[in-house]
Amino acid sequence: MSLLPGGSDPHRFGTEAFYAALGRSFVAMCAVVPVLYLIEAADQGLALGLDVAAGILPRHLDGLDGVFFSPFLHHGFNHLNVNSIPLILLGTFVLAAGVRRFLWSTLIIVLVSGLGVWFTGSPDTVVVGASGVVFGYLGILLTRGIVERSWWNFAVFLLVGLLGGWQLVGILPTDEPISWQGHLFGLLGGVVAAIVFRRRGPGLGGPRYSESRLTFP
Repeated sequence: MSLLPGGSDPHRFGTEAFYAALGRSFVAMCAVVPVLYLIEAADQGLALGLDVAAGILPRHLDGLDGVFFSPFLHHGFNHLNVNSIPLILLGTFVLAAGVRRFLWSTLIIVLVSGLGVWFTGSPDTVVVGASGVVFGYLGILLTRGIVERSWWNFAVFLLVGLLGGWQLVGILPTDEPISWQGHLFGLLGGVVAAIVFRRRGPGLGGPRYSESRLTFP
């Protein structure tokens, strides 16, 4: 790892590089969500039946590929609307910590959430939606705040908790047509990703390191 010259650490709260990274990440996440709307519009407009064809079918081998495809699909626009804002906001803070960490962390969340649903979900259901990824990003922010002593990550988690903490009950079993398994395993996937891809070096008050020199286990 190498020290960055003064004020250019994108991981340190309050620096110009930090705010610049947040801005770029926000724009990137805002570009992702319209793609999800285009997929949903095509699915409904052309009657493609993507939910059944590419969703997770728990404990069915022909539904295992839904582990990768289901986060891009939703049960209608209302379902997508619910996921869009938290996906943009939480994704922005996760992405701001580095593109490479963001991509690998998202992959772990998708795998843990999707496989958790496939193994534990009801076999007579089809599961789609990005909410597992959303809960995964929550898990990342909480865990980074602890293992990296990154207080701004922890502060974001607390802020989200205050604004929509009631949504955290989504990890509990329910009779509602909601995949609580996807939420629970997504959160756990975020915890795992934050630990595996944690920053090496001192915490918030220590020296500043470049994201490009980060090494991961």
